[in-house]
Amino acid sequence: MNKLLLTVLFLSGTTSALHAADGVSPSPYKLTEVFGLPLTNSIVTTWAISILLILVIRFSVGKPKMIPGKGQAVIENLIDGLKGLLEPIVGKKAFPMTFPLLIGLFLFILIHNWSGLIPGVGAFGFYDDHGHLKYWMRPANADLNATFGMALVAMIAWLFISLKVAGPKFFVWELFGNKADKKETPAFIYFMLIPIFLLVGVIEVVSIAFRPVSLSFRLFGNVFGGENLLTSMTGMAPYIVPIPFYFYEVLVGVVQALIFTLLVAIYIGLMTNHDEDHAH
Repeated sequence: MNKLLLTVLFLSGTTSALHAADGVSPSPYKLTEVFGLPLTNSIVTTWAISILLILVIRFSVGKPKMIPGKGQAVIENLIDGLKGLLEPIVGKKAFPMTFPLLIGLFLFILIHNWSGLIPGVGAFGFYDDHGHLKYWMRPANADLNATFGMALVAMIAWLFISLKVAGPKFFVWELFGNKADKKETPAFIYFMLIPIFLLVGVIEVVSIAFRPVSLSFRLFGNVFGGENLLTSMTGMAPYIVPIPFYFYEVLVGVVQALIFTLLVAIYIGLMTNHDEDHAH
């Protein structure tokens, strides 16, 4: 009986190690179709976690009160903390318009970064014809489609907020305008600088075009790498050994959500956080 039990444990450990060696698939698995559109495991996780987040905040806060309860106090402290961090970056004028976007991005990214640590995510599913486990749930940020979509939304919002707050004239001047002081710069040098600043503006436009790529790949790479790390460590040693890596991924989840949010805030602030004299 003991030999049989040891054999079963050995075989199950070997199977886990083999699946760990395969790593996490870089692309999501298609589960089914809805209205002709593919429904992947990352979409299922996105819906499930988003609905859970809305319900938790709704029931923890309830009806806002003058004397907040525990749930409302936690949410208010989180909002106040992010407000103190983000308002100096984007500027007071753009803050009311920008803050819902930034806090939404931070919470969405943070919760989905941590979703891979929930027991059952990346564990339950079905095996294909080749014996590979296709699990039903996958962290949304481990899917490049999700991170790239968020980056596109963030940059569209950046363009809208920048034009709304700074105005089209200042927006164009900030990209292509001659930044030299006309009163203190000799006329010859001032006009010589015009084509240089135009070239710099073209380079800046190219840089802006690549922002969604850098934002999405940075987040995807860290979350996807963490998923592979946890899968490998759990496959090699299912008990105790992976625990420090789970704590590490908790920290990485916070850092990556903060980096993504701060970068978007900085992009917006570069266009909107100017004093009136500079803007004119």
